[in-house]
This record gives sequence, structure tokens and C-alpha cells, in this order.
Amino acid sequence: MEGSVDTSSLLGEFLRASWGSLTMGKVLSSLALLLACLAAIRLVMALAGRLLGRTSVDGRMRGYILKGVKTALYLFAALVFAGSLGIDVTSLIALVSVFGLAVSLAVQDVLSNLAGGMVLLFSKPFTLGDYVATEDGEGVVEEITLTHTKLDTVDGQRVMLPNSRLVAGKIVNYSVRGVRRADLAVSASYDDSAGAVRASCLRALSRVPGILEEPPPQVVVSAYGESAVAYRVRFWASTEVFWDAHNAALEEVRACFKEDGITMTYNHLNVHLVDEKNTKEK
Repeated sequence: MEGSVDTSSLLGEFLRASWGSLTMGKVLSSLALLLACLAAIRLVMALAGRLLGRTSVDGRMRGYILKGVKTALYLFAALVFAGSLGIDVTSLIALVSVFGLAVSLAVQDVLSNLAGGMVLLFSKPFTLGDYVATEDGEGVVEEITLTHTKLDTVDGQRVMLPNSRLVAGKIVNYSVRGVRRADLAVSASYDDSAGAVRASCLRALSRVPGILEEPPPQVVVSAYGESAVAYRVRFWASTEVFWDAHNAALEEVRACFKEDGITMTYNHLNVHLVDEKNTKEK
């Protein structure tokens, strides 16, 4: 019929329309491929999230892993889409590699801290809320990031420690076991028997709340000094009440020594005054 429009021919002309080496058909097929890649990425990410959720990997670490996988998949999808459009992805990959090398050289310290953060999150030498001592400071772990670990000190300061230094240094975790042992140094006179001193110290510890019965407290002779016998008073307490028990034990030991007549010695300085006039006359 005259004046009718052939839709099939119009569709064919539309698909054959080109802009240089690109045709509308190639663009549509590339877009379809891109959509398929995006759908596959969503499926892979959902599967990866479920698999990581069944492992013992830390929650923050799972988030970092999923973000890294997602970024890599999106980059791969972009390269596939560019390749389907006829773009030479080889030169693009080389350009990205050179750019990545330049960035890595410029941020070596940051990458070192990132690697340290990954090690900390995998090995878990401490968790949030633990009291730790490191070569650069000690305090309660407030936050763990990929680059730094934040500690709150007992005097109210916030210390940010690079993860690379934490991994390379010594870390002492005082909270991981839930209990700590106190080791107090006391002294008594040579005139007081070791048994009397031991009984007085144990009686002092029995007055302090929070000291554990198992393992039992110990009082041992540690050294013989010039003017006193040195003793070590050891006991265990839970981490939450450790310092309260530690300070209370020091007070109670002195009080019990006074009650039991135990002499807590200290250094004395005797000064002798000489009358030079009387000395010369003699």
C-alpha cells in the first residue's frame, strides 16, 4: 500500500547506522553484554557474602574483602564492555598497570599499613575493648581500621598507631584471657620470720574483694637485702577489677603488718655529730 511504512526495513537501517567503526547493532549487543555482566556481578557478590558469612572472618574484614571483589569485578566488566565495542583493551590494561605502579610507589607507607591491617584482622591479636601494650603506647582498643589502630590511654588521650608498626612489633594483650596476675614487692625485717610475714600477707589478701581463690595466692621470699628480706606477693584477679584489687592489696598488706607487729623496713641514715673542741682536749 502506498505511503505505508516498512518497520522491518527501518529497524534494519537503524541497526546498520554507524558512527565510525561503531554500529547501532554493536552498541546494543555491547549494552546487553554489560547488563549480563552486572547481573552476574550481583549474583557473585551475593554468593560471596553467604560464603564469607559462614566463616570465622571478622565482620570488618568481610566488608573489605567484598568491596575489593566488587571493585575487581566492575573493572573486569568495564574491560569486557570496552572490548565488545572494538576498543583495544591491551593498551588500556597496560595504561592501568603503569598507573597502578606509579600510585603504589607514591603510597608505599599506606600500602604497608593496609597490609598490616589485613594481618591484624586475620590473626586477631586483639579486639575492640581489649587493653593492650605496644612498643608505641598502651591503652584500650577503640577502633581498628585498615591503616591505623586507635587506642584510648588511661589518661584520656587518643593514640593512632600505624598497623605496619603494630604487626612488626611486640603486642601484649592484657584482656584476652580475662584474668591477670599481680606481683607485689614488699619487705620485712630480718627479725620477723618468713612464716609470720607470709601469714600476715595472706590475711591481708583475704580482705580484698575480687582476688581469685584459684590459682591460690602466693607469698615467697625473693631476695635478702642489706637491711631487709624481700618478698613477692602474687595473686590473680579478673581483668575488670585487677587495678582495684592491686591497690587495695597494697593498703591491706601495710595494715596487717602493723596489726601483726611485722616491721616494714626502709633505709635509714644515721648522722653522728662530733664536738671538735672536746675531741682536741682529750
